[in-house]
Amino acid sequence: MGGSTFVHPEDEEYAYQVGALIAQEGWILLNGGRSSGVMEASAKGAKENGGITLGILPTDDPEWASKYIDIPIVTGLGMARNVINVLTSDIIIALPGRAGTISEIAFALNHGKTVILFRFEVGPWIRIYEEEKKVFYMSELKHLKKFLEERFKSRRDF
Repeated sequence: MGGSTFVHPEDEEYAYQVGALIAQEGWILLNGGRSSGVMEASAKGAKENGGITLGILPTDDPEWASKYIDIPIVTGLGMARNVINVLTSDIIIALPGRAGTISEIAFALNHGKTVILFRFEVGPWIRIYEEEKKVFYMSELKHLKKFLEERFKSRRDF
């Protein structure tokens, strides 16, 4: 998950690398599906590394989808589609964004999902979840990869 515009210039490359990592591990990338920001960059990273991409679009128009999205899911739900993003995901990896990304983080925590804040500081309100081991801060791809491998090593569907 992440913003439709980049908060920091380097976010584009990090989003691409996260998408690439997901594809290289054989997992499916799910994001908001749009052709902008973190959504576009992560989908591009996944596609260029042989991955499958799923985009949950806020509109009822599949033309909104990034060209790197294999399966566009049109919802017509606007930002309410963020609930679908979260409930369909096993783990939420949030890169810098704004209100939409923060809503996805909040939905994820309310539904017991693990949240990784990748190079994304969201403020002191989230510390309680960090203490409860529901939120993890990471800034290096190698740490993200190791965390995900450990989390999914016993799962047969990955």
